[in-house]
Amino acid sequence: MRFSEGQMIMPLAHTVENEEILEVVRLEGQPLTHDEALLSRDIHLLQLCTGIDEKSVGSSFQLVFAPIDEHFPDDAPLISSGFRVIPLDVKTDGVSSGRTLDLASSLDVGSAAPQASGESPDDCSLRSVLTIAFQFPYEMHLQDSVAAMARQYVRSVISAVQRVSMAISPSQSGLNAGHRMLSGFPEAATLARWVCQSYHYHLGMELLNQSDGAGEALLKMLWHHPDAVLCCSFKEKPMFTFANKAGLDMLETSLVALQDLTLDKIFDESGRKALFSDISKLMEQGYAYLPSGVCMSGMGRHVSFDQAVAWKVLGEDSNIHCLAFCFVNWSFV
Repeated sequence: MRFSEGQMIMPLAHTVENEEILEVVRLEGQPLTHDEALLSRDIHLLQLCTGIDEKSVGSSFQLVFAPIDEHFPDDAPLISSGFRVIPLDVKTDGVSSGRTLDLASSLDVGSAAPQASGESPDDCSLRSVLTIAFQFPYEMHLQDSVAAMARQYVRSVISAVQRVSMAISPSQSGLNAGHRMLSGFPEAATLARWVCQSYHYHLGMELLNQSDGAGEALLKMLWHHPDAVLCCSFKEKPMFTFANKAGLDMLETSLVALQDLTLDKIFDESGRKALFSDISKLMEQGYAYLPSGVCMSGMGRHVSFDQAVAWKVLGEDSNIHCLAFCFVNWSFV
């Protein structure tokens, strides 16, 4: 199913002030095989757009998709898919909404969002609540596979929303959004200190070029470190608990969705064997080097790396707090 040539929008109604529009979107089936062509059919979605006049009091902006199918029984519950944005702050300066239209350049990795001429830094500093609803039709025998796909899809949407919010944020100076999220928790700076101290303790060298930083400064240096640094829990099934910016990019995930990934999921069979064979060395001497190889991102893409090192992260009581990994010179295959 595609949203390009096979899409047709049919307006049904709108209010006098054009604040609400009701439309039907028809998506033409795109069969890939002859068998699919026999079963393929168009899908009709009911699309409701509200909050078009964003200066109105108590406005909300939403785009709701609900399937229209003559085979649905009249009493069947209909769970719509879409999003709704509710502003929490009152807008007083009539900021133009055109800012969100130029996202392509803003979403480039490492680029800052361009600021419209004449805009003050506080023009768009409005808080909003974003609610997203999804619906995934499935047959009973496909429930597990559809549920797995749905979870992955939701994670990718969350990551995309975070990137968009970073791109259109009024100011990109200082720390980026990911680091601002981390810096709100004092334990993030503590973890950064433990990671760097444990690396020096076990390997006898510095993880960062400037090791004299502390607190927020050290966290910022670790966050912007070019190699992917990941931390996972010290459990039977290790789950990721922290990643710097390069680590999130490598895993193609976000800080929110990071904890849905486990260590075994990013390695293939040979990678897991290599990792497990070095576990005893890791536990005995506190660190272990992994040879060059390939791992997988959260989106299933293969990632090559020249070398990886794993080490035990020790807390203030010298007990193992977590495991840390550093992937050197990684790139997508």
